[in-house]
Amino acid sequence: MLRALSGLTTRGRCLLAAGLAAAACSFVLNERDLLRVAVFVVALPVLVTVFISASRLRIGATRSLHPQRVSVGSTGEVQLELWRNGRLPAGEVLLEDGVPYALGARPRFVVERLPHDRRVALRYPLQPVLRGIQQVGPLRATITDPFGLCEFERELIAHSRLVVVPQVFPLWGLPSGAGVGAGDDGTIRLHAGQGEPDVIVRQYRVGDDLRKVHWRSTARRDEIMVRVEERPWRGGTTVLLDHRAAAHHGAGPAASLEWAVSFAASIALHLRRSGHHVRLVSEHGVTLADTPGEGGDHYDHVVLDALAALQPAHQRDITLGHDPAEGQELVAVLGTVSAESVHELARFRPRGIRSLAVLLDTPGWSAGVNGSERRSAATEDAAELLRGAGWGVVVAGPASPMPQVWSELCRAGVGRGALIGGQR
Repeated sequence: MLRALSGLTTRGRCLLAAGLAAAACSFVLNERDLLRVAVFVVALPVLVTVFISASRLRIGATRSLHPQRVSVGSTGEVQLELWRNGRLPAGEVLLEDGVPYALGARPRFVVERLPHDRRVALRYPLQPVLRGIQQVGPLRATITDPFGLCEFERELIAHSRLVVVPQVFPLWGLPSGAGVGAGDDGTIRLHAGQGEPDVIVRQYRVGDDLRKVHWRSTARRDEIMVRVEERPWRGGTTVLLDHRAAAHHGAGPAASLEWAVSFAASIALHLRRSGHHVRLVSEHGVTLADTPGEGGDHYDHVVLDALAALQPAHQRDITLGHDPAEGQELVAVLGTVSAESVHELARFRPRGIRSLAVLLDTPGWSAGVNGSERRSAATEDAAELLRGAGWGVVVAGPASPMPQVWSELCRAGVGRGALIGGQR
């Protein structure tokens, strides 16, 4: 009974106090009529409280997310359905769904009269600003009786899982001479021999080396075909993402790590859709995702889901005991790297295989987009060391458009870098 009375509203508590006061006055004044009124006034909130407490389990709800996987910067929607069973009257229902700050404002709904013969549909938008595995919920209801004398809180639905994947930007073109896999000229061989029987062909893609056009197949099929001299264990491209916390600056959606994650996702999906076998690895060579070329949308989700759940690493330096690309072409998205880390990346890379790097000038993320116009000395030194090791390097800042960074990276030759975003 005491637990039920704890749900009294201010109106119900005032009414109960007034009834008790009237009962006390009736004894002092010896007024039986006042006592009858006092009993009625006290009984009303008590009976309503007991009634609502016994019938509150008759309200139900469902929640559905559309879609269950949404990218940063886009909009999703949550659909709620509320209903009640039986014919007992229901008063006002206040609904509040738990939404993390990274998904937008917390929604509240007030349903004045909940019908018993149909469901009430409610909707609210989600506008994620930060990637991650987010939890929507719980959905809590505050149920008030028709007289407004008591209310009870109840959890209607537990948490629902929402995957917020990084934003993917459209990219165009491939590194000069890039074929199905790796190598300076973008070709790889199926067998050790050089004979014509070993040659396979495919349709020409933008960025293919025109010296690899197979004219006999082109004339026969009436479309440009190029030679693919494939060695499967060397085919494909590896995208390396440096996600060390010590290598990045900034916080929240504007952090350099989020820029790096989004750019790595854009590269991986672009290369995979261009027919490449794409491996996504960390700065320590740990495989985050492995997707074949010419796959379906399922493999896009493999990459995006892996990046959505990625958390900053706590190692300060890059430590490798092998080539992180395993002989494939390498595209590295790096934060702040020391000379030791550059040496660790470069010493296992064979010179004959293309190695490209996007080096983030991470101090610019701390100063903001309009911060320092000069690159840090650490960024300059790291870029020169990578170029000296035969890498193509592009330096990017917080204002660097990702499609432009990729275009410059495609044109970056061995030992030559480019500067993006107007930094000096």
